[in-house]
Amino acid sequence: MKRSAGLLLFHHTDDGLDVLLGHMGGPFFARRDAGAWTIPKGEYEPDESAWAAARREFQEELGLPPPDGEALALGEVRQTGGKIVTVWAIEADLDPATIAPGTFRMEWPPRSGQLQEFPELDRVAWFGLDRAREVIVRAQAAFLDRLAEHSP
Repeated sequence: MKRSAGLLLFHHTDDGLDVLLGHMGGPFFARRDAGAWTIPKGEYEPDESAWAAARREFQEELGLPPPDGEALALGEVRQTGGKIVTVWAIEADLDPATIAPGTFRMEWPPRSGQLQEFPELDRVAWFGLDRAREVIVRAQAAFLDRLAEHSP
């Protein structure tokens, strides 16, 4: 069973709570909005702790060091494909313009024999919780609810 871990950044605004989500890169998500945004996260092997993986993946996906601060454990969810995702929330500010996303390679177009490189996340943005629920991968919405329940 695949496991993934990530960090959900949040901050308070005059309108409430905002969260930082990343739009998944690559051709499958290029024209999608709903269901194409995710918490910055990635897979890890059993010999790595979920916390270490969450911090490593944040650095790999955004090209920035993970912020320091108190981490709020939001638990785990099982996504549609069966992957177990574990997430922590950290209150922090981040300018989306500063990201330098990591990349992945895949054959594109399919069966063309050509490898192309795509960003892991092609952009990141701050969302209020209501809008975030509309665009995030469905199973990950549980993390938004848990954050809303525990956030000061």
